[in-house]
Amino acid sequence: MTMMRFSVPDMTCGHCVATITKAIRTLDASAEVKADLGSRTVTVETSAPAPAVAKALEDAGYPNAGA
Repeated sequence: MTMMRFSVPDMTCGHCVATITKAIRTLDASAEVKADLGSRTVTVETSAPAPAVAKALEDAGYPNAGA
């Protein structure tokens, strides 16, 4: 499992957090996802590669998420 952090500038509410969490867990069901609305960052512990996680975020509507 690898820990990675993404900046998600468009994450503004609990619905965003739920959407992001679902998108990442669709990619890796055992992923641990922690979102911080204040800093608009998401920390993910997963076995999936970072580009795949970024793509899942993009597909969920958060295209500017960057590591």
